[in-house]
Amino acid sequence: MTLVTVPAPHWAGVPVRGPVVADRSDRARLSLSTLGVAAATSGLVWMAVSSLERRGGLGSSLAAGRAELLAPLVLGLVVATLLCERRWPAEGRPVLARGHLHDGTFFALHVIVVVPLMTLLGVAFAQLLGTHVSWLEVPGTASWPGWLLLAVTIVLMDGANWLAHWADHRFAPLWRLHALHHSQEELSVLTSFRAHPLSHLPGFLLATFPVIALMGGHSMAPALITGYICLGTLPHANLNWSFGPLGRIVVSPAYHRLHHALDGKDGYNLGVVLTVWDVLARRAQFPTKGAPATPTGLVDGSVRTEQTPDGRWHPGLLMTQLVEPFTIGPTVHPRPEPARP
Repeated sequence: MTLVTVPAPHWAGVPVRGPVVADRSDRARLSLSTLGVAAATSGLVWMAVSSLERRGGLGSSLAAGRAELLAPLVLGLVVATLLCERRWPAEGRPVLARGHLHDGTFFALHVIVVVPLMTLLGVAFAQLLGTHVSWLEVPGTASWPGWLLLAVTIVLMDGANWLAHWADHRFAPLWRLHALHHSQEELSVLTSFRAHPLSHLPGFLLATFPVIALMGGHSMAPALITGYICLGTLPHANLNWSFGPLGRIVVSPAYHRLHHALDGKDGYNLGVVLTVWDVLARRAQFPTKGAPATPTGLVDGSVRTEQTPDGRWHPGLLMTQLVEPFTIGPTVHPRPEPARP
């Protein structure tokens, strides 16, 4: 049983997203790489919990994480965007579309599991890097104006998130976790929360570097973190907004939809908040004004979705999708390409 990484194949002339892993066996087996990511995440969480418990700050740190990641501004943005999707949808669909219901279950998972996990990972990485790579700290930043220091840190954090997103599409072990996010065929603002909990590891690790380098032991202002999360959530909306001239700098729903496009080029429009990294890497494709919304999803059917033939939504599918990255199946069966509108 040998695993090899091969170039992405084409079915019906449509390129498959992400690296494809060819399995030369006839039986599904465990993915050691995914298990390794799970083990690393567990170790970091244990380190953060142990450290916070010794200082008596576990409860306060988790509360602070909830305040940043689930702030009223974030929840208000989600509700307001859902209303806008009903008024100006890029792609019309029922209120209780299966995609919306399923992403709603991922939002619940985000609140219960992912937010505490992200908080603890942030603590663990800050402690780990601050202890062992303190030499990364840039001298003299304490004399910078506060607004400049925070602005530069946010921009570099966004660049780190771009790099992590690029890695998600470039390396098979990371793509195995990230593919779940791209499986949504009914994109909405809730799709921002449709992610495997383990997929947050690379982004949090890389984004911690600029914080340590520029801010040392100081933490980011909670309002800035909340604002950054809002800007990263809105682009998943089922809206055809391109933000006009501002859309050349800030990632818009129309721009990010091309990243999720069923027949789009893989590895393009990777920006989380800013488009500058895509432009510099020559991976930016800006939307055409007035163009119809492109279908989204995975053409290779490598992730089971809620779009089942019987037309019903199965809530138990969430557990199946969370377990899938831990196995390498015998064969990937391509799904038929949806009819173009």
